[in-house]
Amino acid sequence: MSRFFEGPVLELVVFNLEGHRYALPLLSVQRVLPMVAVSPLPKAPAIAVGVINLHGQVIPVLDIRRRFGLPPRDYGVTDHLLVARTIRRNLALAVDEVLGVSQVGAEAIMPPDAVLPGIGHVMGIVALQDGLLLIHDLDTVLSLDEERQLTEAFEGMAG
Repeated sequence: MSRFFEGPVLELVVFNLEGHRYALPLLSVQRVLPMVAVSPLPKAPAIAVGVINLHGQVIPVLDIRRRFGLPPRDYGVTDHLLVARTIRRNLALAVDEVLGVSQVGAEAIMPPDAVLPGIGHVMGIVALQDGLLLIHDLDTVLSLDEERQLTEAFEGMAG
């Protein structure tokens, strides 16, 4: 199912967006940062709100609220950035709150189509006592066209 679902237990970084819990595999997360000033990136796809400079590396910041149809909002000092690695690049995801690391048994992870047919950008769903936990598939969060736009925006920044 994924390069992250290999053992009996999956470690997840759980975060909050608009009162809903989401997760990323711990193996894909590099660090959690407090929200910092985000510089604009001209010609970037709509999901990208700009870039940050992290120890000399320019990293695009994505507002995944847009991907899930959640209402837009201005991020402030209480929000966080989750810096994670996809198969193509490092990304920073703007999130409301990082709740910590949880361990989930592989048997508890359901394929997304079994629960919510047609949901995109999700690699698995875990039913918890108090709701669902959607595990993001970061490798599909950007469409091929958005990847191309982001690459072109970075090239324009360098040139």
